[in-house]
Amino acid sequence: MTQNTKTGVGRREILTGAAALAASGVALSIPAQAAGISGNAASRKTILTVSDSSAVAETTAGKVRGSNRNGIFTFKGIPYAGDTGGEARFLPPTKAKAWTGVRSSLTYGRVCPQSPRAGWDRDENAFMFEWDDGQPGEDCLRVNIWTPGLKDNRKRPVLFWIHGGGFTAGSGQELKSYDGENLSRRGDAVVVSINHRLNVLGYLNLAAYGQRYAESANVGMLDIVASLEWVRDNVANFGGDPGNIMIFGQSGGGAKVSALMAMPAAKGLFHKAAVLSGSNVRAITAEYAAEVAAGVLAELEVSGPDQLTGVPYTRLLATATSAQRRITPPRPGGLRIAGIRDSFGFGATVDGKVLPHHPFDPAAPAISANIPLLIGHCSNEFTNGISRPDWFSMSVQEMETQVAADYGSKSAAIIAAYRGVHPHAKACDLVSYISTGAVRYQAVVQAGRKAAQNAGSAYLYQFHWQTPVLDGRPGAFHCADLPFVFDNTDRCAAMTGGTPEARELGARISEAFLQFARKGNPNHKDLPFWPVYQPGNGATMFFDNRCEVKNDPDRQAREMLIA
Repeated sequence: MTQNTKTGVGRREILTGAAALAASGVALSIPAQAAGISGNAASRKTILTVSDSSAVAETTAGKVRGSNRNGIFTFKGIPYAGDTGGEARFLPPTKAKAWTGVRSSLTYGRVCPQSPRAGWDRDENAFMFEWDDGQPGEDCLRVNIWTPGLKDNRKRPVLFWIHGGGFTAGSGQELKSYDGENLSRRGDAVVVSINHRLNVLGYLNLAAYGQRYAESANVGMLDIVASLEWVRDNVANFGGDPGNIMIFGQSGGGAKVSALMAMPAAKGLFHKAAVLSGSNVRAITAEYAAEVAAGVLAELEVSGPDQLTGVPYTRLLATATSAQRRITPPRPGGLRIAGIRDSFGFGATVDGKVLPHHPFDPAAPAISANIPLLIGHCSNEFTNGISRPDWFSMSVQEMETQVAADYGSKSAAIIAAYRGVHPHAKACDLVSYISTGAVRYQAVVQAGRKAAQNAGSAYLYQFHWQTPVLDGRPGAFHCADLPFVFDNTDRCAAMTGGTPEARELGARISEAFLQFARKGNPNHKDLPFWPVYQPGNGATMFFDNRCEVKNDPDRQAREMLIA
């Protein structure tokens, strides 16, 4: 964000003063640059209004007041369910308590407690991602909304975002790219994001200790179901269509989308789905999750879950992490091995009830057969190019050593196969492409199993655009597509460089997601024709400065990873 260099007044001072005026219902006209607003759709002036008469909406629990900036209403931190702390730990979500009067909803709510972020110690990572870790608290079930209109019967498509961070970390405010204002404006759409329970609070399998905890292994997923129910019941008051909701998520958020597609409780609550870099076709097994829970109780020397409600969160998480380390099989080497394997750690659990079976294994879930599915990933999901200036200078021998650590005697053939697909790639890039093969493999499997249902269409993309930041070292890194999906390439200039090329590609990608949300088909006039994915054609849209469809160009190389 910028600073007003003429007056020496910083962003914090500008916004503090603005808040004081806005609280009284004053409309503010702030130069976009001074206010630190650099979204793609930002005009020269930002008109910000906070008023009890113009930005108030009804919910089932009471009225909420938000703000309006350049015609987009924004509401943050609205409770969609009750407090999950204390005696409510490990239990399914409950209805939000009603309030009287008008609840101010101008700032994000609490985020689920989680381990401190290690990335702040890496200067380049912190510069590019610009994390906002928020304030932790177990009363964290909150929803955020961006919309062009309130209760105007427009029936706008609803884009329901689920944040990344695996099943252990993250929030709806974690990255600047998550801001929904520009996407809402571009598509005349309603954008929603949420916070929900994570890690030991959301996925500790205590079912063996009584019926009260029968669903404890998946209460984090049930939080998302509760938020979707809230959207169904309330989004019409925010200008949205409860009959046209697209769930989409990235990384861990994508894995949650995959799980929701197999959950009976989520049936009918969404109508399209998109998985970004999160095609987990298998979930946690109930046996593994139960073993972790037993280890937690044993290490804490307690006999049952009721005694866990008063344990400080930091001790609870540390104990669960220790238990996982003891029972999780080690994985040698430094690359991600491709193939269909069980998941470990925290996550959606196949408990036979909330999640009856693995999301996409051995087949796509019949319960969501008619739901169109958009799947994608980045070309360099696993790269050490950030905070590693020596990454570009990796030698061929170093590359061969890294690949051999996981693939052994197959490594030479694998390297040769990927060299055939990427003849001009540096050694470091080949390592990245091979490690990303694990992500691409599961994305292709998920797309193929969805296509095999011959019902809701599947579309597949690969984000190949290389950031110019840090001399291009990061490539098309994990999360690189998010500013483009949300039309926030200017807002996220530390990731994208804020270039005209990034802005143009952002318009194309965000429009594809909007079209998919609206009608289940991402095609539009500024992209080449994007065919439905079929295993026979392998049709994949490559997003780059020149967008093009390729028919599974790395099939042979990718299949060598699991041969």
